[in-house]
Amino acid sequence: MATAPRELTRSYFLGKLARELEQRGFAVTLRLDPPSLKVSDPEAALLNETVDCVSLQGGWFYRWSWGEIVESADDPDAAATLIAKVLGAR
Repeated sequence: MATAPRELTRSYFLGKLARELEQRGFAVTLRLDPPSLKVSDPEAALLNETVDCVSLQGGWFYRWSWGEIVESADDPDAAATLIAKVLGAR
């Protein structure tokens, strides 16, 4: 079964965010169904969060597990900076 274009787009943006977070020293796992990232601080295993990517009016956005928007998917660097801040600095 072919992957829907929407899921490919979502995975593409999540991959960009994953690279930014890994460069900041976070452990990142891509979950496939539905596509999302589990982000954790390897030095503090209890500090973790799930981030997904959604299409809304105006484009694609990274979103926290509780539904609040993190940042536009066009700016994975800014999203990674905010996620790092929330998860306790780096």
